[in-house]
Amino acid sequence: MADSSNLKQSPDWYVARVDRLPTWGLTYALIWAMGFSFFITLYDVINVGFALPYIPFVVTAGQASLIASLGLFGYVVGAPIFSYIADIVGRRPTLMFTALLTAIGSFGDALSVNYPMLAVFRFITGMAIGADLVLVMTYMAEMSPASKRGQYTNLAFIGGWAGIGIGPFIAALIVTSIPVVGWRVIFVVGGILAGLALAIRAYAPETVRFLAAKGNFDKADSLCKVMEETSMRRAKLNSLPEPNVKMYGVAKENPFKTLAKPKYLKRLIVLFLLMFTIYFMDYPFLVLPETWAKDILGYTGSLLSSTIFYFGLAGIGAFLGAILLRFIIDRFDRRYMTIFGVVMFMIGSGIMALGGIARSIPTFFLGAFIAELVGVGWFNVYYLLCSENFPTHARATGYSIADGVGHLGGAIGLLALFPLISVLGNVGAWVIPWIPAVIMAIVTVFALPKTVKVRLEEVNEATD
Repeated sequence: MADSSNLKQSPDWYVARVDRLPTWGLTYALIWAMGFSFFITLYDVINVGFALPYIPFVVTAGQASLIASLGLFGYVVGAPIFSYIADIVGRRPTLMFTALLTAIGSFGDALSVNYPMLAVFRFITGMAIGADLVLVMTYMAEMSPASKRGQYTNLAFIGGWAGIGIGPFIAALIVTSIPVVGWRVIFVVGGILAGLALAIRAYAPETVRFLAAKGNFDKADSLCKVMEETSMRRAKLNSLPEPNVKMYGVAKENPFKTLAKPKYLKRLIVLFLLMFTIYFMDYPFLVLPETWAKDILGYTGSLLSSTIFYFGLAGIGAFLGAILLRFIIDRFDRRYMTIFGVVMFMIGSGIMALGGIARSIPTFFLGAFIAELVGVGWFNVYYLLCSENFPTHARATGYSIADGVGHLGGAIGLLALFPLISVLGNVGAWVIPWIPAVIMAIVTVFALPKTVKVRLEEVNEATD
Protein backbone atom coordinates (compact mmCIF):
# COMPACT_ATOMS: atom_id res chain seq x y z
CA MET A 1 0.00 0.00 0.00
CA ALA A 2 1.22 3.52 -0.77
CA ASP A 3 2.28 5.91 1.94
CA SER A 4 -0.80 7.04 3.90
CA SER A 5 0.07 10.74 3.68
CA ASN A 6 0.13 10.46 -0.11
CA LEU A 7 -3.06 8.44 -0.16
CA LYS A 8 -4.91 11.15 1.73
CA GLN A 9 -4.17 13.52 -1.13
CA SER A 10 -5.85 11.14 -3.59
CA PRO A 11 -9.60 10.85 -4.28
CA ASP A 12 -9.18 7.05 -4.31
CA TRP A 13 -8.59 7.03 -0.53
CA TYR A 14 -11.98 8.59 0.16
CA VAL A 15 -13.80 6.48 -2.42
CA ALA A 16 -12.42 3.33 -0.75
CA ARG A 17 -13.53 4.54 2.69
CA VAL A 18 -17.11 5.00 1.49
CA ASP A 19 -17.27 1.72 -0.42
CA ARG A 20 -16.08 -0.40 2.55
CA LEU A 21 -18.92 0.76 4.79
CA PRO A 22 -21.28 -2.03 5.91
CA THR A 23 -24.32 0.28 5.97
CA TRP A 24 -25.47 3.73 4.90
CA GLY A 25 -23.16 6.17 6.64
CA LEU A 26 -25.49 9.10 7.28
CA THR A 27 -28.92 9.52 8.80
CA TYR A 28 -31.64 7.55 7.05
CA ALA A 29 -33.64 10.76 7.11
CA LEU A 30 -31.41 11.99 4.30
CA ILE A 31 -32.43 9.02 2.13
CA TRP A 32 -36.08 9.71 2.77
CA ALA A 33 -35.47 13.42 2.19
CA MET A 34 -34.06 12.60 -1.24
CA GLY A 35 -36.96 10.23 -1.80
CA PHE A 36 -39.36 12.99 -0.77
CA SER A 37 -37.67 15.26 -3.29
CA PHE A 38 -38.01 12.52 -5.89
CA PHE A 39 -41.68 12.25 -4.91
CA ILE A 40 -42.26 15.87 -5.88
CA THR A 41 -40.79 15.52 -9.35
CA LEU A 42 -42.72 12.34 -10.08
CA TYR A 43 -45.91 13.71 -8.54
CA ASP A 44 -45.86 16.45 -11.15
CA VAL A 45 -44.93 14.14 -14.03
CA ILE A 46 -47.92 11.85 -13.61
CA ASN A 47 -50.55 14.19 -12.23
CA VAL A 48 -50.56 16.57 -15.18
CA GLY A 49 -52.44 13.77 -16.95
CA PHE A 50 -55.24 13.94 -14.40
CA ALA A 51 -55.40 17.72 -14.62
CA LEU A 52 -55.56 18.03 -18.42
CA PRO A 53 -59.16 16.84 -18.97
CA TYR A 54 -60.40 19.52 -16.53
CA ILE A 55 -58.42 22.59 -17.65
CA PRO A 56 -61.01 24.78 -19.45
CA PHE A 57 -58.62 26.31 -22.00
CA VAL A 58 -57.16 22.93 -23.02
CA VAL A 59 -59.98 21.87 -25.33
CA THR A 60 -58.55 19.27 -27.75
CA ALA A 61 -56.48 16.08 -27.52
CA GLY A 62 -53.78 17.82 -29.57
CA GLN A 63 -53.55 20.71 -27.10
CA ALA A 64 -53.39 18.30 -24.17
CA SER A 65 -50.58 16.34 -25.84
CA LEU A 66 -48.63 19.52 -26.52
CA ILE A 67 -48.92 20.75 -22.92
CA ALA A 68 -47.70 17.42 -21.61
CA SER A 69 -44.97 17.35 -24.25
CA LEU A 70 -43.71 20.85 -23.39
CA GLY A 71 -42.83 19.67 -19.90
CA LEU A 72 -40.65 16.97 -21.42
CA PHE A 73 -39.03 19.39 -23.84
CA GLY A 74 -38.12 21.28 -20.67
CA TYR A 75 -36.37 18.11 -19.46
CA VAL A 76 -34.33 18.03 -22.65
CA VAL A 77 -33.11 21.58 -22.04
CA GLY A 78 -32.85 21.65 -18.24
CA ALA A 79 -31.28 18.26 -17.53
CA PRO A 80 -27.99 18.76 -19.43
CA ILE A 81 -27.63 22.40 -18.39
CA PHE A 82 -28.12 21.89 -14.66
CA SER A 83 -26.37 18.51 -14.58
CA TYR A 84 -23.31 20.02 -16.24
CA ILE A 85 -23.39 22.72 -13.56
CA ALA A 86 -23.62 19.96 -10.93
CA ASP A 87 -20.45 18.37 -12.35
CA ILE A 88 -18.68 21.73 -12.05
CA VAL A 89 -19.99 23.34 -8.83
CA GLY A 90 -21.51 20.41 -6.94
CA ARG A 91 -24.56 18.18 -6.52
CA ARG A 92 -25.93 19.91 -3.40
CA PRO A 93 -26.24 23.54 -4.64
CA THR A 94 -27.72 22.40 -7.93
CA LEU A 95 -30.29 20.23 -6.16
CA MET A 96 -31.33 23.25 -4.13
CA PHE A 97 -31.76 25.38 -7.24
CA THR A 98 -33.81 22.78 -9.09
CA ALA A 99 -36.16 22.50 -6.10
CA LEU A 100 -36.66 26.27 -6.21
CA LEU A 101 -37.32 26.20 -9.94
CA THR A 102 -39.81 23.34 -9.52
CA ALA A 103 -41.74 25.44 -6.99
CA ILE A 104 -41.82 28.45 -9.32
CA GLY A 105 -43.02 26.33 -12.22
CA SER A 106 -45.68 24.50 -10.20
CA PHE A 107 -47.21 27.66 -8.74
CA GLY A 108 -47.13 29.19 -12.22
CA ASP A 109 -49.01 26.16 -13.55
CA ALA A 110 -51.67 26.59 -10.86
CA LEU A 111 -52.12 30.31 -11.55
CA SER A 112 -52.27 30.02 -15.34
CA VAL A 113 -55.23 31.79 -16.94
CA ASN A 114 -54.69 30.83 -20.58
CA TYR A 115 -53.00 28.28 -22.80
CA PRO A 116 -49.75 30.22 -23.53
CA MET A 117 -49.16 30.93 -19.83
CA LEU A 118 -49.61 27.28 -18.92
CA ALA A 119 -47.29 26.25 -21.75
CA VAL A 120 -44.51 28.51 -20.47
CA PHE A 121 -44.72 27.29 -16.89
CA ARG A 122 -44.95 23.64 -17.95
CA PHE A 123 -41.65 24.15 -19.78
CA ILE A 124 -40.06 25.79 -16.71
CA THR A 125 -41.31 23.00 -14.44
CA GLY A 126 -39.93 20.44 -16.88
CA MET A 127 -36.48 22.06 -16.88
CA ALA A 128 -36.26 21.63 -13.12
CA ILE A 129 -37.71 18.15 -12.97
CA GLY A 130 -35.47 16.86 -15.75
CA ALA A 131 -32.38 17.81 -13.78
CA ASP A 132 -33.84 16.60 -10.49
CA LEU A 133 -34.42 13.07 -11.74
CA VAL A 134 -30.75 12.91 -12.71
CA LEU A 135 -29.25 14.57 -9.64
CA VAL A 136 -31.13 12.67 -6.93
CA MET A 137 -30.05 9.30 -8.32
CA THR A 138 -26.50 10.59 -8.92
CA TYR A 139 -26.30 11.78 -5.32
CA MET A 140 -27.52 8.48 -3.91
CA ALA A 141 -25.25 6.37 -6.13
CA GLU A 142 -22.17 8.36 -5.11
CA MET A 143 -22.89 8.21 -1.38
CA SER A 144 -23.80 4.50 -1.15
CA PRO A 145 -21.30 1.67 -0.49
CA ALA A 146 -20.72 -0.38 -3.63
CA SER A 147 -22.15 -3.64 -2.26
CA LYS A 148 -25.49 -2.05 -1.41
CA ARG A 149 -25.76 0.73 -3.99
CA GLY A 150 -28.94 -0.70 -5.46
CA GLN A 151 -30.64 -1.11 -2.09
CA TYR A 152 -29.94 2.41 -0.87
CA THR A 153 -30.81 4.13 -4.13
CA ASN A 154 -33.96 2.02 -4.06
CA LEU A 155 -34.96 3.47 -0.67
CA ALA A 156 -34.97 6.95 -2.19
CA PHE A 157 -36.65 5.53 -5.27
CA ILE A 158 -39.46 4.01 -3.19
CA GLY A 159 -40.12 7.38 -1.58
CA GLY A 160 -40.12 9.00 -4.98
CA TRP A 161 -42.29 6.39 -6.60
CA ALA A 162 -44.98 7.09 -4.04
CA GLY A 163 -45.46 10.16 -6.24
CA ILE A 164 -46.58 7.82 -9.00
CA GLY A 165 -48.22 5.24 -6.75
CA ILE A 166 -50.09 7.34 -4.21
CA GLY A 167 -50.11 10.73 -5.96
CA PRO A 168 -52.34 9.68 -8.87
CA PHE A 169 -54.87 8.15 -6.51
CA ILE A 170 -55.06 11.42 -4.58
CA ALA A 171 -55.14 13.46 -7.79
CA ALA A 172 -57.94 11.36 -9.21
CA LEU A 173 -60.00 12.02 -6.09
CA ILE A 174 -59.28 15.77 -6.25
CA VAL A 175 -60.21 16.32 -9.90
CA THR A 176 -63.32 14.12 -9.77
CA SER A 177 -64.53 15.67 -6.49
CA ILE A 178 -63.91 19.34 -7.35
CA PRO A 179 -63.65 19.38 -11.17
CA VAL A 180 -63.75 23.19 -11.52
CA VAL A 181 -60.64 24.05 -9.50
CA GLY A 182 -59.21 20.61 -8.74
CA TRP A 183 -56.59 20.89 -11.49
CA ARG A 184 -55.22 24.05 -9.84
CA VAL A 185 -55.10 22.33 -6.45
CA ILE A 186 -52.97 19.54 -7.94
CA PHE A 187 -50.33 22.04 -9.09
CA VAL A 188 -50.45 24.03 -5.84
CA VAL A 189 -49.69 20.88 -3.86
CA GLY A 190 -46.68 20.29 -6.10
CA GLY A 191 -45.40 23.81 -5.46
CA ILE A 192 -45.76 23.44 -1.69
CA LEU A 193 -43.91 20.12 -1.73
CA ALA A 194 -41.12 21.61 -3.81
CA GLY A 195 -40.70 24.37 -1.25
CA LEU A 196 -40.39 21.78 1.49
CA ALA A 197 -37.79 19.90 -0.58
CA LEU A 198 -35.73 23.07 -0.86
CA ALA A 199 -35.65 23.37 2.93
CA ILE A 200 -34.66 19.72 3.34
CA ARG A 201 -31.88 19.85 0.77
CA ALA A 202 -30.23 22.73 2.60
CA TYR A 203 -29.13 20.18 5.24
CA ALA A 204 -27.69 17.62 2.80
CA PRO A 205 -23.87 17.44 2.56
CA GLU A 206 -22.02 17.43 -0.74
CA THR A 207 -21.05 13.92 -1.93
CA VAL A 208 -17.68 12.53 -0.84
CA ARG A 209 -16.80 11.60 -4.41
CA PHE A 210 -17.39 15.14 -5.67
CA LEU A 211 -15.46 16.73 -2.80
CA ALA A 212 -12.51 14.40 -3.29
CA ALA A 213 -12.50 14.76 -7.07
CA LYS A 214 -12.31 18.53 -6.66
CA GLY A 215 -9.43 18.28 -4.15
CA ASN A 216 -11.48 19.30 -1.09
CA PHE A 217 -9.81 16.60 0.98
CA ASP A 218 -10.40 18.17 4.40
CA LYS A 219 -14.16 18.29 3.85
CA ALA A 220 -14.13 14.81 2.35
CA ASP A 221 -12.20 13.50 5.35
CA SER A 222 -14.59 15.09 7.87
CA LEU A 223 -17.60 13.68 6.07
CA CYS A 224 -16.01 10.22 5.81
CA LYS A 225 -15.38 10.21 9.57
CA VAL A 226 -19.02 10.96 10.25
CA MET A 227 -20.11 8.23 7.85
CA GLU A 228 -17.69 5.70 9.37
CA GLU A 229 -18.82 6.40 12.94
CA THR A 230 -22.49 6.22 11.98
CA SER A 231 -22.01 3.02 9.99
CA MET A 232 -20.07 1.27 12.79
CA ARG A 233 -22.68 2.23 15.36
CA ARG A 234 -25.49 1.04 13.11
CA ALA A 235 -23.73 -2.27 12.32
CA LYS A 236 -22.58 -2.70 15.96
CA LEU A 237 -18.89 -2.84 14.99
CA ASN A 238 -15.85 -1.51 16.84
CA SER A 239 -13.72 -1.17 13.71
CA LEU A 240 -13.83 -1.31 9.95
CA PRO A 241 -11.60 -3.23 7.53
CA GLU A 242 -8.74 -1.36 5.93
CA PRO A 243 -9.88 0.60 2.87
CA ASN A 244 -9.26 -1.33 -0.34
CA VAL A 245 -7.51 1.52 -2.11
CA LYS A 246 -7.01 1.20 -5.84
CA MET A 247 -5.38 4.00 -7.77
CA TYR A 248 -7.65 4.94 -10.65
CA GLY A 249 -5.98 8.08 -11.91
CA VAL A 250 -9.11 10.20 -11.90
CA ALA A 251 -9.14 12.55 -14.86
CA LYS A 252 -9.58 16.29 -14.43
CA GLU A 253 -11.05 17.38 -17.72
CA ASN A 254 -14.22 18.80 -19.18
CA PRO A 255 -17.10 16.30 -18.90
CA PHE A 256 -17.90 16.56 -22.60
CA LYS A 257 -14.31 15.68 -23.53
CA THR A 258 -14.60 12.52 -21.44
CA LEU A 259 -17.95 11.58 -22.93
CA ALA A 260 -16.51 11.93 -26.44
CA LYS A 261 -14.07 9.07 -25.80
CA PRO A 262 -15.06 5.84 -27.63
CA LYS A 263 -15.81 3.83 -24.47
CA TYR A 264 -18.14 6.41 -22.94
CA LEU A 265 -19.57 7.54 -26.26
CA LYS A 266 -20.74 3.98 -26.95
CA ARG A 267 -22.34 3.75 -23.51
CA LEU A 268 -23.91 7.18 -23.93
CA ILE A 269 -25.45 6.30 -27.29
CA VAL A 270 -26.81 2.96 -26.05
CA LEU A 271 -28.26 4.44 -22.85
CA PHE A 272 -29.72 7.42 -24.71
CA LEU A 273 -31.46 5.17 -27.23
CA LEU A 274 -32.66 2.89 -24.41
CA MET A 275 -34.20 5.76 -22.47
CA PHE A 276 -35.51 7.47 -25.63
CA THR A 277 -37.38 4.36 -26.77
CA ILE A 278 -38.70 3.58 -23.28
CA TYR A 279 -39.90 7.14 -22.73
CA PHE A 280 -41.52 7.18 -26.19
CA MET A 281 -44.23 4.91 -24.77
CA ASP A 282 -43.81 5.43 -21.01
CA TYR A 283 -45.06 9.02 -21.02
CA PRO A 284 -48.08 8.38 -23.24
CA PHE A 285 -48.95 5.58 -20.81
CA LEU A 286 -48.52 7.83 -17.77
CA VAL A 287 -50.24 10.93 -19.15
CA LEU A 288 -52.69 10.17 -21.95
CA PRO A 289 -54.99 7.22 -21.03
CA GLU A 290 -57.52 9.63 -19.50
CA THR A 291 -57.57 11.83 -22.63
CA TRP A 292 -57.54 8.70 -24.85
CA ALA A 293 -60.62 7.37 -23.05
CA LYS A 294 -62.41 10.71 -23.28
CA ASP A 295 -61.56 11.98 -26.78
CA ILE A 296 -60.74 8.81 -28.75
CA LEU A 297 -62.94 6.14 -27.17
CA GLY A 298 -65.76 8.58 -26.36
CA TYR A 299 -66.05 7.87 -22.63
CA THR A 300 -68.33 10.25 -20.74
CA GLY A 301 -70.03 10.60 -17.39
CA SER A 302 -69.61 7.84 -14.85
CA LEU A 303 -67.63 5.63 -17.26
CA LEU A 304 -65.00 8.36 -17.72
CA SER A 305 -64.88 9.07 -13.98
CA SER A 306 -64.49 5.37 -13.19
CA THR A 307 -61.72 4.98 -15.76
CA ILE A 308 -59.80 7.94 -14.34
CA PHE A 309 -60.26 6.65 -10.80
CA TYR A 310 -59.09 3.12 -11.59
CA PHE A 311 -56.15 4.34 -13.62
CA GLY A 312 -55.12 6.35 -10.58
CA LEU A 313 -55.61 3.28 -8.40
CA ALA A 314 -53.42 1.21 -10.74
CA GLY A 315 -50.60 3.66 -10.02
CA ILE A 316 -50.21 2.02 -6.62
CA GLY A 317 -48.65 -0.84 -8.61
CA ALA A 318 -45.60 1.33 -9.32
CA PHE A 319 -45.13 1.93 -5.60
CA LEU A 320 -45.46 -1.78 -4.85
CA GLY A 321 -43.09 -2.63 -7.70
CA ALA A 322 -40.47 -0.30 -6.31
CA ILE A 323 -40.76 -1.96 -2.89
CA LEU A 324 -40.49 -5.48 -4.35
CA LEU A 325 -37.46 -4.38 -6.37
CA ARG A 326 -35.55 -3.72 -3.16
CA PHE A 327 -35.18 -7.46 -2.51
CA ILE A 328 -33.65 -8.29 -5.89
CA ILE A 329 -31.95 -5.17 -7.24
CA ASP A 330 -28.48 -6.13 -5.91
CA ARG A 331 -28.90 -9.83 -6.69
CA PHE A 332 -29.47 -9.90 -10.44
CA ASP A 333 -27.73 -8.33 -13.42
CA ARG A 334 -29.42 -5.00 -14.10
CA ARG A 335 -29.13 -5.50 -17.87
CA TYR A 336 -31.34 -8.62 -17.81
CA MET A 337 -33.74 -6.95 -15.40
CA THR A 338 -34.07 -4.16 -17.95
CA ILE A 339 -35.22 -6.62 -20.62
CA PHE A 340 -37.82 -8.14 -18.30
CA GLY A 341 -39.12 -4.75 -17.18
CA VAL A 342 -39.59 -3.42 -20.72
CA VAL A 343 -41.32 -6.59 -21.96
CA MET A 344 -43.78 -6.54 -19.05
CA PHE A 345 -44.47 -2.85 -19.68
CA MET A 346 -45.39 -3.70 -23.27
CA ILE A 347 -47.66 -6.56 -22.21
CA GLY A 348 -49.43 -4.44 -19.59
CA SER A 349 -50.01 -1.60 -22.07
CA GLY A 350 -51.55 -4.04 -24.53
CA ILE A 351 -53.92 -5.50 -21.95
CA MET A 352 -54.94 -1.98 -20.91
CA ALA A 353 -55.70 -1.11 -24.53
CA LEU A 354 -57.83 -4.25 -24.95
CA GLY A 355 -59.78 -3.32 -21.82
CA GLY A 356 -60.24 0.22 -23.09
CA ILE A 357 -61.76 -0.69 -26.45
CA ALA A 358 -63.92 -3.38 -24.80
CA ARG A 359 -65.06 -0.86 -22.18
CA SER A 360 -64.06 -3.40 -19.54
CA ILE A 361 -62.86 -1.54 -16.48
CA PRO A 362 -61.42 -4.72 -14.81
CA THR A 363 -59.32 -5.55 -17.91
CA PHE A 364 -58.25 -1.91 -18.28
CA PHE A 365 -57.20 -1.85 -14.62
CA LEU A 366 -55.35 -5.19 -14.84
CA GLY A 367 -53.26 -4.04 -17.79
CA ALA A 368 -52.49 -0.67 -16.22
CA PHE A 369 -51.55 -2.37 -12.94
CA ILE A 370 -49.13 -4.81 -14.64
CA ALA A 371 -47.50 -1.96 -16.55
CA GLU A 372 -47.18 0.09 -13.37
CA LEU A 373 -45.92 -2.80 -11.21
CA VAL A 374 -42.98 -3.93 -13.35
CA GLY A 375 -42.69 -1.33 -16.11
CA VAL A 376 -42.91 1.91 -14.11
CA GLY A 377 -41.99 0.35 -10.76
CA TRP A 378 -38.65 -0.89 -12.10
CA PHE A 379 -37.36 2.42 -13.46
CA ASN A 380 -34.79 2.34 -10.67
CA VAL A 381 -32.93 -0.28 -12.75
CA TYR A 382 -32.70 1.99 -15.79
CA TYR A 383 -31.68 4.96 -13.66
CA LEU A 384 -28.90 2.95 -12.04
CA LEU A 385 -27.52 1.93 -15.42
CA CYS A 386 -27.36 5.62 -16.35
CA SER A 387 -25.65 6.62 -13.09
CA GLU A 388 -23.16 3.74 -13.01
CA ASN A 389 -21.68 3.92 -16.51
CA PHE A 390 -19.93 7.31 -16.39
CA PRO A 391 -16.97 8.55 -14.30
CA THR A 392 -17.44 10.88 -11.34
CA HIS A 393 -16.42 14.11 -13.06
CA ALA A 394 -18.83 13.45 -15.96
CA ARG A 395 -21.50 11.36 -14.22
CA ALA A 396 -24.27 13.93 -13.97
CA THR A 397 -23.61 15.24 -17.48
CA GLY A 398 -23.59 11.77 -19.04
CA TYR A 399 -26.66 10.74 -17.10
CA SER A 400 -28.46 13.93 -18.12
CA ILE A 401 -27.87 13.29 -21.82
CA ALA A 402 -28.93 9.64 -21.61
CA ASP A 403 -31.96 10.24 -19.41
CA GLY A 404 -32.67 13.97 -19.60
CA VAL A 405 -32.27 14.41 -23.35
CA GLY A 406 -33.67 10.89 -23.68
CA HIS A 407 -36.96 12.40 -22.50
CA LEU A 408 -37.19 13.77 -26.02
CA GLY A 409 -38.61 10.34 -26.79
CA GLY A 410 -41.43 11.01 -24.35
CA ALA A 411 -42.10 14.44 -25.83
CA ILE A 412 -42.34 12.95 -29.32
CA GLY A 413 -44.34 9.97 -28.09
CA LEU A 414 -46.96 12.22 -26.52
CA LEU A 415 -47.43 13.98 -29.85
CA ALA A 416 -47.32 10.74 -31.87
CA LEU A 417 -49.65 8.43 -29.95
CA PHE A 418 -52.98 9.70 -31.25
CA PRO A 419 -51.80 9.91 -34.91
CA LEU A 420 -50.41 6.36 -34.52
CA ILE A 421 -53.84 5.13 -33.46
CA SER A 422 -55.21 6.03 -36.90
CA VAL A 423 -52.47 3.89 -38.48
CA LEU A 424 -51.97 1.01 -36.03
CA GLY A 425 -55.32 0.91 -34.27
CA ASN A 426 -55.98 1.34 -30.55
CA VAL A 427 -54.20 -1.86 -29.48
CA GLY A 428 -51.38 -1.67 -32.02
CA ALA A 429 -50.53 1.92 -31.07
CA TRP A 430 -50.12 0.92 -27.42
CA VAL A 431 -47.99 -2.17 -28.22
CA ILE A 432 -46.00 -2.00 -31.49
CA PRO A 433 -43.97 1.14 -30.60
CA TRP A 434 -42.57 -0.80 -27.62
CA ILE A 435 -40.54 -3.05 -29.95
CA PRO A 436 -37.57 -0.62 -30.33
CA ALA A 437 -37.33 -0.39 -26.52
CA VAL A 438 -37.20 -4.19 -26.24
CA ILE A 439 -34.42 -4.27 -28.86
CA MET A 440 -32.38 -1.62 -27.03
CA ALA A 441 -32.83 -3.46 -23.72
CA ILE A 442 -31.28 -6.53 -25.34
CA VAL A 443 -28.42 -4.41 -26.73
CA THR A 444 -27.44 -3.35 -23.20
CA VAL A 445 -26.34 -6.92 -22.45
CA PHE A 446 -23.66 -6.66 -25.14
CA ALA A 447 -22.76 -2.97 -24.90
CA LEU A 448 -22.64 -2.24 -21.16
CA PRO A 449 -20.55 -3.84 -18.37
CA LYS A 450 -21.95 -5.61 -15.33
CA THR A 451 -22.33 -3.11 -12.48
CA VAL A 452 -23.98 -5.01 -9.62
CA LYS A 453 -21.83 -4.78 -6.45
CA VAL A 454 -18.97 -3.27 -8.44
CA ARG A 455 -17.29 -0.03 -7.36
CA LEU A 456 -18.25 2.86 -9.64
CA GLU A 457 -14.59 3.55 -10.35
CA GLU A 458 -14.05 -0.10 -11.35
CA VAL A 459 -16.77 0.29 -13.96
CA ASN A 460 -15.27 3.52 -15.26
CA GLU A 461 -11.96 5.08 -14.24
CA ALA A 462 -10.13 1.76 -13.76
CA THR A 463 -10.28 0.96 -17.46
CA ASP A 464 -9.57 4.47 -18.80
